[in-house]
Amino acid sequence: MKSENIPHPRIAERAKTGPHLTRDEHVGFNGRLAVIITNMVSTMWCAYIFAGIALISLPAAIQGGTAALISWIAQTFLQLVLLSVIMVGQKVAAAASDKQALQTYEDTEALLKMQDDIRHQVEINNAQIGEIRDLIEKGNGREV
Repeated sequence: MKSENIPHPRIAERAKTGPHLTRDEHVGFNGRLAVIITNMVSTMWCAYIFAGIALISLPAAIQGGTAALISWIAQTFLQLVLLSVIMVGQKVAAAASDKQALQTYEDTEALLKMQDDIRHQVEINNAQIGEIRDLIEKGNGREV
């Protein structure tokens, strides 16, 4: 009793396409422009430049008193500098996420291959057990 292996269509489809990563997104001109700008802004060098720009207005904020200084910290420094720092962190997290997705994909591929090997071995074992059963029954004088 041999079972026929019919692989799921998704396995063949996945083998053709591979894992889907962030760099595979097709976003058109606006998306590409946004990615270019994001890549420029999401660097620590950009954060340093923004900090320098923000510090230019610090003396005026100090002269304006406590309210002006708090306003400068919240509206100028934090927004300008933390924007780039947060974007750098997101870029690092996205790269790590892509690596995890690729590793999961490769692990799944290996497990599917092992599963197929096990299925094949079970078929071989079943055939051999059938042959042994037939030999035993013939040895007992019974024909199946």
